[in-house]
Formats: sequence, structure tokens, C-alpha cells
Amino acid sequence: MDSKKIKRYAVLGILFFLPVTFLLLLYPAKHNYNTLDIIGKDVEELTQFSPEEDSPVKLEDHLTVLGFFGYQPLESLTGASNLKELIYDKFKGFKTFQIVILLPESARADAAELKRELMKYEELKFWHFAFGSPQDIQEVYSSLNSPNPLGDDLATDFVFIIDKERNLRGRLDDRSDNELAKQAAVYEKRSYDIIKVADLKNKMSEDVRILFTEYRQKRKGNFDSSSRRENELKGNHE
Repeated sequence: MDSKKIKRYAVLGILFFLPVTFLLLLYPAKHNYNTLDIIGKDVEELTQFSPEEDSPVKLEDHLTVLGFFGYQPLESLTGASNLKELIYDKFKGFKTFQIVILLPESARADAAELKRELMKYEELKFWHFAFGSPQDIQEVYSSLNSPNPLGDDLATDFVFIIDKERNLRGRLDDRSDNELAKQAAVYEKRSYDIIKVADLKNKMSEDVRILFTEYRQKRKGNFDSSSRRENELKGNHE
């Protein structure tokens, strides 16, 4: 066999086996997919809350960003604008996604004004305000087991990711690379600060994306429901 034929077969062999090798490398990666950790369960459903319009607002079967703007929601305009631009605008096209803000009944007029401010350029179809008693709001907040207390005005700058089964999602280990290198103590991330652009842009946006990927993998049947992160952390403490 002359050298030209050898070269030709060698090139054909490379062209055939290269994509096959690439797919084989990708195959195990699919099974090493990291999910967004379950931080808490049984977040209180919104059955006691009344919506802005006729359609009821609920957590079940939705991927929800949940917030609390209290008696004076207009004071949360900066945080609400950050949330709209960095989270809502990015995920509003995804099925079942919603942002829900809980408020006392007396805040209806201010909530309408806040929504008008946020709607200057587009309709907020998947952004809902829901109204209830102070006790109802406190009960929902208590079910989140947040280390940050809800203010006397029933407001907080922290928002929460709730999945379709009413689980609180976040990070069991939120240490930075530098903290990991120094073997700092493990700490959780249960909520996201809407005043801090970096927290929304670098962490919350990524976490919501991961959760949508998880549900997509579930639909395809390629999802392992066990949380390796949780198992790894438990192993570190045994």
C-alpha cells in the first residue's frame, strides 16, 4: 500500500473516531450533574393570600422567586428593579416561572404604583403580588427558616427560590474558592440579597438556571434525585 493511501485512511480514521471519543467523554458528565440543593421542605402554601387579579397565586407546580416587600413596597423599588432586570427578564420565557411578592392588604395601592414603575417598558405577566394578613405573611416566612428575621414592617431585601414541590432551594455549601482553600467552616445559602447586584447576577441567576436544567433532565428521565452535595457534606462530618 502506497503512502498516499495510508495517509488517506489515517485521516478517515481520525475523522470517524474523534467525534465518537468526544461523545464518550460527554456521556459520564451527564451523570455527574450537580443539582441545586434542597435547603428546606414544606414551604407554606399561599392559600390564605388574595391576588391582584382573579387568578389565584400558588407555589405548587411553579418555580418561584418569593419576596416580602412589607407595608411600604415603594421603598423596595431599587431591589425590585434589580430583581426584574437580572432575574425576571432572563427567565420570564420559561414555563412555570414566576416571581411572587407577599404584602399586607393595606399595601395594595403602593403595590400597584410599584408595578407601574416596573412596567414602563413591558407587561409583567409572570410577576405577582399577593396580599394577606400580617400573621399569614409571618407564617410563610417562618416556614423558610431564614436566619435573617423579617422586619417589623414585614419587609426584607432577601428573596428565596422555591421549587415545584414547595422545597426551599439554595446551596448547602456556599464557600468561595478561597474559603475552601483555607478549609473554612461550611455555611449555607438560603436566600439572595436583591440590593447586591453581584448576588443576583453571579449566584441567583446561576442557581435558577441549574434548577431549570434539573427539571429538564427529569422530563428526559436522565435525573438522579439523590443530592451528592448533601451526601458529601455529611461524609465530611462523619
